[in-house]
Amino acid sequence: MGSSIIEDIDQQQLSVHLIIPIPSDSVVISRTELQALKKQQLKGVYWSMKDLEKHVNRKSEWIKANILYPSEFRSVLDVENGGFVFYPCVKGQTWSFQASKMAEFLDENFHRIFSSKLK
Repeated sequence: MGSSIIEDIDQQQLSVHLIIPIPSDSVVISRTELQALKKQQLKGVYWSMKDLEKHVNRKSEWIKANILYPSEFRSVLDVENGGFVFYPCVKGQTWSFQASKMAEFLDENFHRIFSSKLK
């Protein structure tokens, strides 16, 4: 007859007390708090087209063709529809973007903006 051996494996645990010094000019905060602070940093800030170019790392022509003018985005972005982008109505007017909401829109729609299916 065959026999089987059952082994009891004891779990081993190691407890370590570790001290990590934090420089006096630094603080430790949660990721949630950091994200809230970053979002707060853009509150009340408006971007120009030049600002948006820096954030997207693309020229205004590309931004207009791929973000601002496609109808699926414009219907959400345009202030005339309750959005957060002022589209110039006449020559000489400048673009204006509510920074906090535009940054959020860019993050949430990255896949749609750069999707080859939309191009």
